[in-house]
Parts: sequence; structure tokens; C-alpha cells
Amino acid sequence: MTEIIVDYFDLEQICESGQCFRMKRKSEHQYEVIAGDRYLQISQKGNQICFDCTPEEYEGFWKRYFDLETDYGNFIQRIDPGDSYLMEAARFGSGIRILKQDLWEMIVSFLISQQNNIRRIRRCIEAICEKYGEKKRNKAGDIYYAFPKPEAFAGLGEDDLKKCNLGYRSKYVVRTARMTADAEVDLQKIERSSYPEAKEELMRFYGVGSKVADCICLFALGQMEAFPVDTHINQALQKHYPGGFPMEAYPGFQGILQQYIFYYELMGGK
Repeated sequence: MTEIIVDYFDLEQICESGQCFRMKRKSEHQYEVIAGDRYLQISQKGNQICFDCTPEEYEGFWKRYFDLETDYGNFIQRIDPGDSYLMEAARFGSGIRILKQDLWEMIVSFLISQQNNIRRIRRCIEAICEKYGEKKRNKAGDIYYAFPKPEAFAGLGEDDLKKCNLGYRSKYVVRTARMTADAEVDLQKIERSSYPEAKEELMRFYGVGSKVADCICLFALGQMEAFPVDTHINQALQKHYPGGFPMEAYPGFQGILQQYIFYYELMGGK
């Protein structure tokens, strides 16, 4: 068990912010997270966070995963006080953190996310993990499934994942898995690349456009300048920033502000 005190952290907001699809509420204050092949139960009361793991596991993985060394209060303080919409969106979602998730898992997750809602994305990912992921047990003895490796999909027919409710996205995942398994695209190289280079390389994958690439850059690579534009963001931009979002005013943390806007629009805070 590892306990910490941290501000600007809210498990419910993180869970519902559309960046993580293997995080689930277990009770009022408790959540479970599956990241790759790791399992965690985590709970929160106020600014006290309890990780059901050893200090070594916390320091070695979960501390980085939840981006706990970053001062999110600093980002909020740097918002233009004259931008009342952005100030309110940041206040509304001030507990969101940008998770540092596995690159391959995010590629698949956001391929599946296209023209899809969060609840259905979660069901699709649960289905592919149960069918193609390695069976594991947490320390309580409960079964969970690791996220499948590229090789698990590479040998499939392009329509095989339709059985997991992926629909037309099945071929996106299978073709991408083949490119990854054959090292046609090098994930390790992408992880070392700058934001523009990583985005360009990700868009070589079949089905990865600008928005999906930006999601992957933000939620896997921690490239905070990535600013994914989906329907929710586009509507907010048209209404509040018809001349375009002032990217130059927020160098290096535009993606964090994107998450505040997205969550605000998604949850009906407007």
C-alpha cells in the first residue's frame, strides 16, 4: 500500500476524460486500472490517494503513469484570466492528468475510437483483451487480461475483429498490427521522436489521421503540444475561438487545455 497527498487530481475526472479505456469505477472512491499487463486498485479521499501496490511499483511505474511529478496548478494559473470560457473549463476539470500510457495500446485504442463513444470503445477493448490478451490474476486472485501484443492480431483476417464489435475498424487494427509486427513502422523510434516527427510516422498506419495521431502523441508519448480536434473540440472552437485557439499563448501544454475543454463539453459543463 502506498499513500500520497496531491492536488489537482481527481480519479473520476481522469476516468471519464476519454483518454483511458481500461479504468473502471469499483465503488464511490475506488477504481481499478489495467495498463498493459499491470493491474492496480486506487482510491481517493480528498487529496489523499491510496495505491494498492508496493512503493517500488509506485515509483517504478504508477508515479509516471499518472504524471504525478507535474505541477498542473501551474498550467491553470497561466491561463489568460480574460478567457472566461477556458478558465471555467479548467476549473471544471482541474483534476484531470494526462496519463502516460503504452504506445501500442493507444494506437489500437484510438483506431477503435473513430466514430465511436466512450462506453462502446471500452466494450470493444474489453472484448479484444479477453479474446487475444494473456490471462492474468491480480493479488486478490481475480482474473484480468493483458492488452494483446501486435503479434496477436497480425495473423488475423482483416474482418476477424468484427466479432469483437470493431466493425470497419477491424481492418485498421489488423493492418496496423502487421506493420508493427513486421517492423515496417518502428514504435521505439516513434517514442524517441519529436512531436512533428512522431505524428508524421503514426499517420503511416492505415486508418490513422491527424486527430487520432494527436491523441496518441498526447496520451502515449506525453507530447503536451498535441491538440486533438474531434467533434466536441471543433464545436467549442467554432463557438469560443472562431479565429482559432491561441496555441502560441500556451506553449508546451496546449494538450492539457484541450483535455479541460473536451471534458467540459463532454460532461455538459457549458
